[in-house]
Amino acid sequence: MSVVGAILQTCGALAVGLVFLLPWGAVAEEIGDVENGERIFRQCSGCHQIGPGAENRVGPHLNEIFGRRAGAIQEFRYSPDMLRQGADGLTWTFDKLSIYLENPRILVSGTRMSFRGLKDPQDRADVIAYMRDFSASPRDIPEAEPTALPSDPDLAPEILAMEGDREYGAYLSSECTTCHQKDGSDQGIPSITFWPEDDFVVALHAYKQKIRPHPVMQMIAGRLSDEEIAALAAYFKDPD
Repeated sequence: MSVVGAILQTCGALAVGLVFLLPWGAVAEEIGDVENGERIFRQCSGCHQIGPGAENRVGPHLNEIFGRRAGAIQEFRYSPDMLRQGADGLTWTFDKLSIYLENPRILVSGTRMSFRGLKDPQDRADVIAYMRDFSASPRDIPEAEPTALPSDPDLAPEILAMEGDREYGAYLSSECTTCHQKDGSDQGIPSITFWPEDDFVVALHAYKQKIRPHPVMQMIAGRLSDEEIAALAAYFKDPD
């Protein structure tokens, strides 16, 4: 081996060694401030436990949350909507946790989690960095897929403020009512009748942007314009 090759090999070995010697907290700062996240998590501790000996309370424990399918803790009683989202493939990654912490109903319309949400993206990142310390693979491999940093979902305020045409929504509704019951009954498929308009709009745009995992709903929502989604929301708020 040449002298240059030997030097490069030595430098490479040192670089690998330095990666494993770095404190995990230094890497976690790319996601958020763990100490601040622990402080913010106190808002959650009335319902959720995390860390050694954590148990289910009003909400499920949050150990090993990263990469876990929604509704996966067998001994916890989840809302039907949370179980449906888990069956559809909702898995907790950085982006899904951030969206849920900002507004739980974006992902799970019928969630039992009563929480006003964390509107500051940095606060959400800090809490997620704190929770990562209790999830083995993301803690040991900080660049693991569950903690990859995403772009924020794009839902402009004017979309929520859009006034839908109820009559147009009634015209469009036939495709929806081939699966969803117009009378509001739930026969294995969630009811969308009498939903608040904001919840309806948020849910449809979450499917459209592939934030909510359900291939059929993603396909249907992907064909709808902002105006059509607003019209359907206006109609299903009160279809009588």
